[in-house]
Amino acid sequence: MAEPGVAAEPAGRAAAAGRAAAAGGAAAAARVRLARVTAGPLSVAGCSALVAGPASGAVVTFEGVVRDHDDGRGVTALHYEGHPSADDVLHRVATDVAERWPAVAVAVEHRTGDLVVGDVALACAVASAHRADAFAACAALVDELKAQVPIWKRQAFTDGTDEWTASLG
Repeated sequence: MAEPGVAAEPAGRAAAAGRAAAAGGAAAAARVRLARVTAGPLSVAGCSALVAGPASGAVVTFEGVVRDHDDGRGVTALHYEGHPSADDVLHRVATDVAERWPAVAVAVEHRTGDLVVGDVALACAVASAHRADAFAACAALVDELKAQVPIWKRQAFTDGTDEWTASLG
């Protein structure tokens, strides 16, 4: 027969691990300074200001801008539509990045509505004490939001046609 408490120890460890994971998730969520989908203008400088601090040795930014072409076709404008869950999914993606890189702070915003060539569709900034973490986390943030956040894009082409594409995948 097992000693009292011996059988309960694995459950105790599991509970402690669960509390640690919850604390880590809360800490990661606190380092997400902004994660939103908005119809308003975006600012990579604003994102940068939200994450920068005295311990930041690097602030890496990304600005996704509407370009005038796609696959050899001229583009005149874009229209983005977000699913009602897009804000929540974007926040989850940003929190996941903050969990994978525990020393980073994250700010990200994605535009919806009508945009023209030159408009900013995505703005994000990641700060860290070291550049390698900031670069890696920023790249992962952009890749993961494009793979997971339910936002669809309609491109208007110079030949008068248009096309809807999902940001997913």
